[in-house]
Amino acid sequence: MNLQDAKILISGSSGSLGNSIVKALLPKTKTVIGFDIKKDDIGESEKGKYFPIEVDITNYNSLDHKVEQLFNDFGGCNVCINCAGVIHSEPLVNITAIEGKQRHSIQSWNNVIDVNLNAVFSLSSLIAHQWIKRREKGIIINISSIAAKGNAGQSAYAASKAAVEALTKVWSKELGMFGIRVACLAPGFINTSSTNASLSESMVSKWKKSVPLNRFGDVSEIVSAIQFIIENDYFNGKILSIDGGLVL
Repeated sequence: MNLQDAKILISGSSGSLGNSIVKALLPKTKTVIGFDIKKDDIGESEKGKYFPIEVDITNYNSLDHKVEQLFNDFGGCNVCINCAGVIHSEPLVNITAIEGKQRHSIQSWNNVIDVNLNAVFSLSSLIAHQWIKRREKGIIINISSIAAKGNAGQSAYAASKAAVEALTKVWSKELGMFGIRVACLAPGFINTSSTNASLSESMVSKWKKSVPLNRFGDVSEIVSAIQFIIENDYFNGKILSIDGGLVL
């Protein structure tokens, strides 16, 4: 598929990474539709090409309704990028915390799994069903993370991203017969506001030194990887790591 012919749906479109991807893709593609709990506005110049839709992707019934609306009102999409996600760091047991707060919060676990995994499953199943029902081809691109390899202090986040990578492989086998490809991007540390907000200055310096290229990645390099997946019709069921050679 040529990128210029793509009608792209992206979840988490108002988030730090998602919003940057939207802005980078708009000049290169036909249409971008954003799904997010917070309705964003890219700018006056892009109206008519970018359509933000407010929806809680963790609410299955609401999401189902919005996907129906997407196909009825906008003619659907042919690329779905699962970019919505929350980063959460918390050890399984924290002996330095006060009594009663030493165990990993079950609320935090459920929230991360709900956004990073359950919503990916829900949106992908709804979109794939529409494509199959309408006999249309499409591409699902899941956004994972280098943390899927197992990053200390990130039980929920690492588990959710490892599960997303597993789903990518399963769905590629199930949906290939319908002309639907499924692939995954696993970024390392990318220069975004969310990355910088979640790391102290000393941690930024530490991680940059751990990357063989001695720097964090740029959103443009994520967009280049997305373009590769969209335009290479034989790329399927694989996880494309964009991490500068970093190994956890």
